[in-house]
Amino acid sequence: MTERLYYKDSYLRAFDANVISCEPESGRWKVHLDRTAFYPTSGGQPHDTGTLGGIPVVEVAEAEDHSVVHYLSAELRPGPVRGEIDWSRRIDHMQQHTGQHLLSAVFLELFQFPTVSFHLGRESSTIDLQAPEIVVRHIEQAERRTNEVILEDRVVTVRFGTAQELEEAGVRKKVEREGILRAIEIEGVDRQPCGGTHLARTGEAGLLLIRKLERRREAWRLEFVCGYRALAMARGDFETLSQAATLLSCGSPAVPSAISKMLDERKTQHTASKKLEERLADHEARALLAAAANSALGRIVAAALDDATPAYLAMLASKLTAEAKVIAVLASRATGHIVFAQTKGAAGAAAADMNALLREAAKEFGGKGGGAKDFAQGSIPVPAQADALVAKARGILTG
Repeated sequence: MTERLYYKDSYLRAFDANVISCEPESGRWKVHLDRTAFYPTSGGQPHDTGTLGGIPVVEVAEAEDHSVVHYLSAELRPGPVRGEIDWSRRIDHMQQHTGQHLLSAVFLELFQFPTVSFHLGRESSTIDLQAPEIVVRHIEQAERRTNEVILEDRVVTVRFGTAQELEEAGVRKKVEREGILRAIEIEGVDRQPCGGTHLARTGEAGLLLIRKLERRREAWRLEFVCGYRALAMARGDFETLSQAATLLSCGSPAVPSAISKMLDERKTQHTASKKLEERLADHEARALLAAAANSALGRIVAAALDDATPAYLAMLASKLTAEAKVIAVLASRATGHIVFAQTKGAAGAAAADMNALLREAAKEFGGKGGGAKDFAQGSIPVPAQADALVAKARGILTG
């Protein structure tokens, strides 16, 4: 069994140990030590990183026999070794995990919402709360209360005992495991069985910010950050808000109202633009129909347009085929988009199949697309070939 040094001292940055074994496994080296300060992935908290004998430790895991396994990028000889912990990663995990204990305890204290799971992620952490509903009031009160406890700089201590002894001491979560167990106690706030690394005082967590809330099956998932992460997030939010204010030529507090005004204006402009586009399509459809040549299939409108968007081509095709006995073969020189359509149910156009026509015509130009008998659309990779494609389709139709 590996002696876990972090159980008693989470602030241990370097330690001496003995390499018991080192074996190759899946391109890495699997190392067992007699003692370690490296935390293995467990309980929602990721593993530590660092070095053993100067060799990078890429992963730390807990084996079935509860020993700690270190995975290295190179071989390590049996015997004495010096281990060093990546402190920036360790202190970050300590801040997030201690913050989680506080936040979970506060939600239980204020609203009787228990935490059912915890995950410490690369950028933020989450807890899943069992609650009928969580609203803004809950979040604001819990966040404020948690930060009050952080600013009070309460002592965080480690205690050991059997499951019965911890239960009698007021540990809030029952543990089924036997033997001596470890628990974390935050003065006057929480007693919780936990094997993770934690701060010595709540003040070291700095600040906790709740970032997001979402419904997840039978629970509510709450995203939060603590300590240096909270500082980085707050700084990032400030820079984003400042950039937005500069672009909008307003003060930071006015950004939401300025964006709202812009969205309203955009909606108004979009509506006006659609009306103008409709009028343009009506006008262009009349002009194209007037110039269309009659054939055995009906009037064939074959045209390549300079600036047509895919949506405009579909609209124009709809306008054209609203008339009797019309086949529309349209392409955009700007995008390479193509639309083939015909009047539905028209006797003269009954022999044509727009889906088959589009596939046959586009094949020569490396195009793709499809649809139904009366309407098909697609595109060609070289928009400059729009005129040639239209001519090809027209030739197929007229024989």
